[in-house]
Amino acid sequence: MCVIENFMLILHKNILSMKKNLLILIFFPLLFACKPQYVRDFTPQTNFDALWRILDEKYCFFDDKDIDWNGVKAVYQPQLAKMKNEVQMFDLFAQMIDTLQDGHVNLYSQFDVSRCKGWFEDYPENFNAAIISQRYLGENYRVSGGFSYNLIDNKKIGYMRYSSFENAVSGAGMKYIREIFGNCKGIILDVRSNGGGSLSYSEALAACFLKEKTLTGYIRHKNGIGHNDFSAPKAVYTDPKDAPVDWSDLNIVILTNRRCYSATNDFICRIKNNAPNVVIVGRTTGGGGGVPSSNELPCGWMIRFSAVQLLDKNHNQIEFGIEPDFSVDLENDDVAEGKDTLIEYAVNLLKNK
Repeated sequence: MCVIENFMLILHKNILSMKKNLLILIFFPLLFACKPQYVRDFTPQTNFDALWRILDEKYCFFDDKDIDWNGVKAVYQPQLAKMKNEVQMFDLFAQMIDTLQDGHVNLYSQFDVSRCKGWFEDYPENFNAAIISQRYLGENYRVSGGFSYNLIDNKKIGYMRYSSFENAVSGAGMKYIREIFGNCKGIILDVRSNGGGSLSYSEALAACFLKEKTLTGYIRHKNGIGHNDFSAPKAVYTDPKDAPVDWSDLNIVILTNRRCYSATNDFICRIKNNAPNVVIVGRTTGGGGGVPSSNELPCGWMIRFSAVQLLDKNHNQIEFGIEPDFSVDLENDDVAEGKDTLIEYAVNLLKNK
């Protein structure tokens, strides 16, 4: 009986195992057969509604720019009937979001990226790269991280060109630059046409010029679907203990133009009226006081938009740009002589300190 019982027990286990494997074989393909497949929807009306609603609920500058978003919808929605292909749909959407006049608002597709037009094109550039290269940096300039630099004005002034906040601020590099500029009357930091990059690099560079922890602005987040639904402003501090070097004792002139945007705009906000040895020369920056976020449309395109507001220490918007301490334009006569009006102005400021 013991042998028979053992045999029956083994047989029962084998049958259960066979049933289990059979169920797996049946269920496994059904699992994949039932998996929902994502299908992109290129219907113009569907995507228009999604785009308009995303911005209506999440974009953060409607009230500040006095934009009638319902009115914009009334203008562009009737044009959907004329759409014959994806390219036409993309172009119509790009025209609609261009009414926001925000360089942080872009539509991304497989074949194009929309760009906001007008926030800097209608202003003088006030920058000539050829003159910078030929007269001020010269052939023997040095490069450290994102900085190109050289001695100018008979080695009395240090000149630094920082073209993008996508380049890290190197403490080791800046220490070496200070050694090179050790006997200078002051330093010119040229951030003209710097379109931005990392806010952390902006903060790090600004901290180099401050003597103590300083309230430099506020930040507030969109927290509801209403155009004016925001969190309470949270204070933003810039602290020199986080700086890669201490340049707070140096006389600095920073050069700006309309093409200073986003992280560069944030940098100027942190510096202006906060660093006693720093003066801003040039023209009002291009703004870009919104931190961007993004969402996907039903067709798979991505819409990027400003979702967080950055304010200055007086709670003023910096989306529209920051004015310099001294407004100076590039003069045609100077350009004809191969000179940069803003640099020459900065040289005179520093020599007279």
